[in-house]
Amino acid sequence: MSRQRIALCGLFAFNLACAGDDAATATDASSTSAATSAATVATSETTTTTDASATTTATTDLSATAATDTSTGTSADTDTDTDTDTDTDTDTGVLGWRSELYPEGWDPADERPDGRFLHDFSYAGYHNGESPLGVDLPDTIIDAVADHGADPSGQSDAGPALQAALDAAALAGGAIVHLPAGLYRVDAPLLVEASKVVLRGEGPELSRLWFTSSAGMSFKSHLTFRGALAYGPDRPLIADAAQRQRTVDLPEDPQLAPGDDVVLGWKITDPFIDEHAMTGTWKAFNGTWQPFFWRTVVAVDPIPGGVRVTLDVPIRYPAKLRDEPSVRRVSGALREVGVQDLGLADATLWADAWSQDQVHVLELDGVVDAWIRGVASYPSPGAPKEGLGAGRHLQSSGINVLRSKRVTIADAHLGFAQHRGGGGNGYLFEVRQSSEVLIRDAIGEAGRHNFIQNWGFGATGIVWLRIHSKGGVAVALDKTDLGLVGLSEFHHSLATANLIDQSRLDDGWGAVNRGDYSSGAGHAATETVLWNSFGNGLIRSRNFGHGYVIGPAPTLTIEAGLGPADAAGTAPEDWVEGPGDQRGPLIPASLYEDQLARRLGG
Repeated sequence: MSRQRIALCGLFAFNLACAGDDAATATDASSTSAATSAATVATSETTTTTDASATTTATTDLSATAATDTSTGTSADTDTDTDTDTDTDTDTGVLGWRSELYPEGWDPADERPDGRFLHDFSYAGYHNGESPLGVDLPDTIIDAVADHGADPSGQSDAGPALQAALDAAALAGGAIVHLPAGLYRVDAPLLVEASKVVLRGEGPELSRLWFTSSAGMSFKSHLTFRGALAYGPDRPLIADAAQRQRTVDLPEDPQLAPGDDVVLGWKITDPFIDEHAMTGTWKAFNGTWQPFFWRTVVAVDPIPGGVRVTLDVPIRYPAKLRDEPSVRRVSGALREVGVQDLGLADATLWADAWSQDQVHVLELDGVVDAWIRGVASYPSPGAPKEGLGAGRHLQSSGINVLRSKRVTIADAHLGFAQHRGGGGNGYLFEVRQSSEVLIRDAIGEAGRHNFIQNWGFGATGIVWLRIHSKGGVAVALDKTDLGLVGLSEFHHSLATANLIDQSRLDDGWGAVNRGDYSSGAGHAATETVLWNSFGNGLIRSRNFGHGYVIGPAPTLTIEAGLGPADAAGTAPEDWVEGPGDQRGPLIPASLYEDQLARRLGG
């Protein structure tokens, strides 16, 4: 497809791509594929129909050949003129090139005279990426079948027994709820409201949850881990706080101590809206205090007229006294909760799926240091046997993370949603108002927007590492399963300093001014970095302020120009570095992993 045709499509559909010979509307999944981090990327061509009859269980490695793909493709619309030199990776000895923005001696304080810089993304994930997942697992194991009588045959409702097992884990002060191999039919939502509760199966092919609820499920989830978040009084800042700063100045006696969970936010004031040229566009949150950064207090030290509070992670956007910024202590979050080694499905009859909006199969709400690992969707026993929706895995949406921090989702494969229409459906990996979330070695397939930041301000420090987005389709009418290609994207509003790292984008990724879409999403992102991307899709990079596309493969189409409507107010053009005359692969292959090694002294 030509750049000209894609640009024309962009005038009519923000963050959608026009389907054509090289961008199909769905993905052939007739061969099996599942998420682990250690095998080979599937390279099957996309097709115009979706075959969801296969289980997502084979392995995939998204790290292979990202920067060495030399097949012919469309080059970037705007290449930044840099003096980038070839270099050698000191760990591997591979000859390659380094970004001008990330030299060998990079420091988190580095900044070009034009104000461009790269954030330190290394804090994303469980315990800020500093420990293995589940480092503090409970000793107690509860067998849902042997101890609570859950039916593993799928013939009767196992939900009450599973809920009893989860409740017993909570009463024990934490436990692993083990699901032996089997199919577990669950006819009502499950809820966890305690820390240190882990739901663990024997693998996504063996231990499978089949959720059957449909009616009345709009804006709900089948399996939810939910903290009872409570907020202390406002502690107003007494000085502006700059981005990349780790301290905030507060009045004396803020009643904060090291180890406290806090959230830093501010009001969406008229001056803030004007600064972003969003008057008349941003409406949903105007005049309200919004959380931007979920943090932990490291130190509280006296200064003249107040105290200086040191936070665990840098601030990623300026906090200005003009907008009444404040810190609030947060309590009630769940800690050390996890879901792993499970198959998940909730697809139902086609009309029933389309009668509900935003039905998630799994949700983490108000959690800290949590993880999801080794989960995969599979063909739902409740899906139609033929016709629309046959063999589909999910009613609408997959995993949702909100009001949370330090979460890792790893080795996951979700796909084949029935409802991919408007109204927030078909979002497979979704993050809302959360900080330092790591989604790694994951596949999103045949959703609407496979990977997405959504709804509200305050989605920051999110890293998508070695993901594969394919087959996204924005379906317009419920009587069909056809539509424009749906990109993974930043959706609503001003997602701040996030990284898409070493990932395969066969549909694409969007970071643009979405205007009046989605209740006035407006500028969806700022300071986004797409690092070492590959695949056959489209990258549409039009961030407010600065954005960065570094080391894209020549098979990707890059849009960064300021002409289309979704570029309004996004000058200057985002930085695009490569493909071009650079020799060899981009070094390092993963920005997140290299920054983490630097921070930890590796």
